This record gives sequence, structure tokens and C-alpha cells, in this order.
Amino acid sequence: MVDTLGLLLKGIVHAANLQDRDGAKLVLTAMQEGFPRLELIWADGSYRGDLEDWVVANTPCRLEIVQRPAEQVGFQVLPRRWVVERTFGGLGRYRRLSKEYEALPETSEALIYVAMIRLMVRRLATG
Repeated sequence: MVDTLGLLLKGIVHAANLQDRDGAKLVLTAMQEGFPRLELIWADGSYRGDLEDWVVANTPCRLEIVQRPAEQVGFQVLPRRWVVERTFGGLGRYRRLSKEYEALPETSEALIYVAMIRLMVRRLATG
């Protein structure tokens, strides 16, 4: 989960056999404690379905799905969806995050936070 600037708020590493919608439930449950003022969540179309109902039933947040226009042909940047992709791109530059080298998911989570701290410090230093 990232904010509107693409800064990491919460990351959870889980097994690959867990669907993204189910992983989102883990993240949103963890977010309620640390970010009680969170009101709106943007997600792409892959999160449509029972996650929308789950968010309404279990969180005070509103889930808004950013859909691709029906007339769209080929690639087009969509509002808000590029923010997460930019964050993933930044994290992908770190060798330890480029592939899964770690034995424990907790180690991968820690390395994601370390990489994000470095990215944030670099943005502060250059801005």
C-alpha cells in the first residue's frame, strides 16, 4: 500500500499461491491500526469482486476501482494506477529485491522497507 506520492505505507510479503485480493485483505487489516484516517483506496480492476464487499463490511474506507476505458486500445497511463507501478520500479532497482533470494518472507519485507527508506531519503536530499 502506497500513498498518493508512491511512498510505502505498508507492505506484506506472502506466499505466491495467495491471490492479490486476499493479500489486500491482509494489508487493509494491518492498515487500520496504523492509519485510522485512511478514507479512500484506489485499486485496479483485478481487485474487483468480493474485496469490494469485504472493504465495505470490515473497514471505514471506500474502495474505488480505476477502470480502463472500454475504448482504450494499447497502453495508456491511467490516473492513480501509475503511482504504485513507479514505486515497484524504484524497488526493482535493488539487487536483493530483483529476485526472491530470501528464505523468510519477513526478511523480504524488511528489505522492502530498507529500500523504501533509501528512496525517500534520496528524494528529500534532491528536493
